[in-house]
Amino acid sequence: MPPGRHLHRTMAPPMPRYDEPDVLIIGAGASGAAAAWYLAGHGFRVTCLEQGGWFKADGQLGLDWESRRFGDLNPDPNVRRNVWDYPINNRESAITPLMVNGVGGSTVMWGAHFPRYHPSDFRTRTLDGVGDDWPLSYAELEPWYDLNDRMIGVAGLAGDPAFPPKPPRPLPPVAIGRSGRTVAAGFDRLGWHWWPSDGAIVTRPYGPGRHACNNCGPCGMGCPIGARSSADVSYWPIALRLGVDLRTGCRVREIAVDAWGRARGALYYEGEHGLREQRAPIVVIACNGIGTPRLLLNSVSPQFPHGLANRSGLVGKNLMFHAYSTVWGVFDELLDGHAGPGGNQIVSHEFYETDHSRGFVRGFQLQVVRGGGPMGTALGHSRLLPRGEALPWGRHHHRTFDERFGHLVNVSMNGEDLPETINEVALDPHLTDSDGIPAPLVRYRLSENSRKMIDFAVARSKEVLEAAGARQTFVPNTLPMAGFHLMGTCRMGDHPYGSVVDRWGRSHDVPNLYIVDGSLFVTSGGVNPTPTLQALALRTAAHIAGQAA
Repeated sequence: MPPGRHLHRTMAPPMPRYDEPDVLIIGAGASGAAAAWYLAGHGFRVTCLEQGGWFKADGQLGLDWESRRFGDLNPDPNVRRNVWDYPINNRESAITPLMVNGVGGSTVMWGAHFPRYHPSDFRTRTLDGVGDDWPLSYAELEPWYDLNDRMIGVAGLAGDPAFPPKPPRPLPPVAIGRSGRTVAAGFDRLGWHWWPSDGAIVTRPYGPGRHACNNCGPCGMGCPIGARSSADVSYWPIALRLGVDLRTGCRVREIAVDAWGRARGALYYEGEHGLREQRAPIVVIACNGIGTPRLLLNSVSPQFPHGLANRSGLVGKNLMFHAYSTVWGVFDELLDGHAGPGGNQIVSHEFYETDHSRGFVRGFQLQVVRGGGPMGTALGHSRLLPRGEALPWGRHHHRTFDERFGHLVNVSMNGEDLPETINEVALDPHLTDSDGIPAPLVRYRLSENSRKMIDFAVARSKEVLEAAGARQTFVPNTLPMAGFHLMGTCRMGDHPYGSVVDRWGRSHDVPNLYIVDGSLFVTSGGVNPTPTLQALALRTAAHIAGQAA
């Protein structure tokens, strides 16, 4: 889109605006919620603008929960297409970006698996000569991991030898069930590491209105009893009681700047009210690894003709997802099927660190996942779209269904994706959202290192399932729909020429602008990013509070 259009809009007459808070946060997902809670608890007046609304799990879960995963509860905004979403041009991407707009962000369609990064994840350049070292260490982030665990109620078991010692987990672990015990026996036969996974699932009542998990199963659809610690039921109720002004249905178009190049506030659309302006002395962006670079690139001004905070040219660059594969095992015995939180059984970090004899660098986590519901079984457990080994139609359909439903276990890998500048988020020159804001254009290719890692992980997944007694394994093509983890597009670092923000998440170019979402990540690690991005958000919020003291 021609820069002149942005300049004209930015310099338009003043729009209606509210009184100024101390801090303006853009985005009410996992990191925005954590930052809002912390700042409000330390006496700051906080306003948060969120383009989506509240997700009402109690009114949306029914007998059709699996079929709705293919429609209005699909994590792909290009499929979902509700009024809160913006389209994504992903035709040049090997992986489909998945996200949710609304209070709680993508945690509202989240499996709640909750692993920390390893210390080595912060030092990949030093240890393995790839990626870059983070400007902080695991030890610096550890207190914020601990605080986040207590806030949301992590269920787990202390003592995992794959990590530095952790405090006792706030809650007992989710029961691994019959399927978890079955596959754990396979790990034991091979002599491989396994441990009950940390989960953002409350296994006992935890806080007002949050009941213990009842093992009903479809956690990715939302939890009507509040047992899953999505941001809308963990951080936001407390933040609102502390006085945070959370405004939904507010789609931010750009961050405006003053004559000195400091962030002035946000220009946003609010339904029938049209374009508004919210000013604040500090602006915090929490729009995820695609939404944040989109917003910055669209925030063009005379001071920042190539996008706000983009003098390094790195806004939108180094997009990372995760290398991903899944292998299903069919067992003769009846397992516990869909009963229980699907992504919270056991994990193995046997192959997490670099071993050059494998033919690739860095590594991956193996995660044991429970079998799904009847529709997923019939469609071959293809991760949202029927690309898997679907059951045959005709006279053999019911026999095959009976052989699989309740007899399946999944071993998935989540592997480190190395940063590459060719993987990027840009602005699409033609596609826009319903308010005329340019949509993101995503370019992503899978690296040779990731391909080798996936092949190795598939072989190991089959090996452990067979060791556990599986009589058959099959591998659906789940990679295209592996895009829930959006990282790296506004990386942190000590040097302005090689990063977008500093070690506190503050823009090198704009001293009153902060970023607290997954776009900060320097490397992707081999585990889910939510605990790390929330810990970073809390750390940044504490820095903001300390600077104002």
